[in-house]
Amino acid sequence: MPQIDIPSQFDILVVGAGAAGLYTALCLPDSMRVGLITKETISLSASDWAQGGIAAAVAKEDSPSLHVEDTLRAGAGLCDKEAVMFLAENAPNCIASLVSLGVAFDRHGSDLALTLEAAHSRNRVLHAADTTGREVITTLTAQVLGRQNIQVIQQALALSLWLEDDTKICKGISLFYQGEVTWVKAASVVLATGGGGQVFAQTTNPGVSTGDGVAIAWRAGAILRDLEFVQFHPTALTKPGADRFLISEAVRGEGAHLVDDSGRRFAFDYHLDGELAPRDIVSRAIFSHLQSAATDLATAHVWLDMRPIPPEKIRYRFPNIVKVCQRWGVDVFNEPIPVAPAAHYWMGGIVTDLMNRTNIPNLYAVGETASTGVHGANRLASNSLLECIVFGAQMAHLKDEFAKMDDEEVEKTEAKSFALCDDDWNTQQIQLDELREKVPRLVWQSAGICRVQSTLSDAIATIESWQEDFAGLALSQFLFSLHPKQTARLHQRDIERLLRLWAETRNLLDVAYLILKSAAFRTESRGGHYRLDYPQSISNWQVHTLVENHNWWKSDFISQ
Repeated sequence: MPQIDIPSQFDILVVGAGAAGLYTALCLPDSMRVGLITKETISLSASDWAQGGIAAAVAKEDSPSLHVEDTLRAGAGLCDKEAVMFLAENAPNCIASLVSLGVAFDRHGSDLALTLEAAHSRNRVLHAADTTGREVITTLTAQVLGRQNIQVIQQALALSLWLEDDTKICKGISLFYQGEVTWVKAASVVLATGGGGQVFAQTTNPGVSTGDGVAIAWRAGAILRDLEFVQFHPTALTKPGADRFLISEAVRGEGAHLVDDSGRRFAFDYHLDGELAPRDIVSRAIFSHLQSAATDLATAHVWLDMRPIPPEKIRYRFPNIVKVCQRWGVDVFNEPIPVAPAAHYWMGGIVTDLMNRTNIPNLYAVGETASTGVHGANRLASNSLLECIVFGAQMAHLKDEFAKMDDEEVEKTEAKSFALCDDDWNTQQIQLDELREKVPRLVWQSAGICRVQSTLSDAIATIESWQEDFAGLALSQFLFSLHPKQTARLHQRDIERLLRLWAETRNLLDVAYLILKSAAFRTESRGGHYRLDYPQSISNWQVHTLVENHNWWKSDFISQ
């Protein structure tokens, strides 16, 4: 990327450039100087990969109250009803806003086209073929790039929050950019960094989804919630050498069948709704079916048969799925697709209120990074893009809360340098590469679709040991020692790759620890958290799990 000079301060910093970050930046007051930070290019995010669509009660036969009922039912008793009502009631206006910005949703004549997805009682999912996320992201990106008050900083890595020593008020971030670690001031910081699917060996998430916002906020003392709840998408393409490409839930909504090797629709053995049951149930059905067949679970799969859908509808609704499957040698018109579950969406995150505030003053969180209460223990399909837009729009109502930074003279900072000899450099890179590979394998094996106490305990001990190894690296000790009056120049070849590897490995280690500890803490099964040793939902566990620093506790009972 071309090198640009970064101002030493902004009024508001937004970290993350998926749907949540982009829409948040667009909704901030024009009078504010906004910095939008992304560790990749502006178009690479999990939102860009979203296929199915965005849910909203815009049809005559639908209503926000029905949308609320479906969301609460999917959330398995842990949704915040006020937040769900807020989401559903604001959805139609947010869809209108996206359309006015230029998002080209599919239509039937002049009406918006709506499809059905699992656990919805009405056709309410808007889409743009099977690349809805890309359509939304492309439109929002064009809008952001046209705003004079927003400066996009690409291939920049947020490392930590900058807190006032005495008050613990957030006043900026530390940032790695163009070979330097600097401190950037801001009156407010918004974390919109997406999820953490890369902590699992099998995931539909892109490589950028390493839980950065959750890990950064946790280390600064933010309160987190419900980190054990991970949604495993039932149908990810499972072919040797292929990425775990998500085969949208909308495919089953349009009539595709989930079958085993004999061609039998086995999902009805596990739930009356068969392949249209909630995602956690379908994922466990596939997992159990494969386990009973005594196959190698690392490579095992069932089949998604699209042939019950008329070919012309497949071509119109799912052109990208057709293209990707063809690339991997699967002709969806004449054969079923090999699929298996993969980690897809993290229901937990940084606790926020309806205005996106966290417990740290001047720190906000939006999108998958946040825990707003709308998803409960299991997200309803196509509510995730909606959450990004509905809660991103809330930032427009905080104009009286946001402060502008005074134009002050830049504080002089001490410059520090770091370099290693080639042997030490290679050794640290090897150690980081090994950790980056081992963590997802461990978490997939110990905290995947089915969990048990003994395996969780062993994994926690292993992660804690790896965290100690990580902290002992010379690079870690140098970066941990930096404080806001110090900048650092790292003199080494390929420093951008190594710093990103270092930062993401640190975040994945912390995210792994948080998920494993939370999964061990909740001794029941509910939604996206399933314990083989506690297979039932228990009424006195109809509570949130909360964590601050290393302390876990239960919330009050949640009534629905």
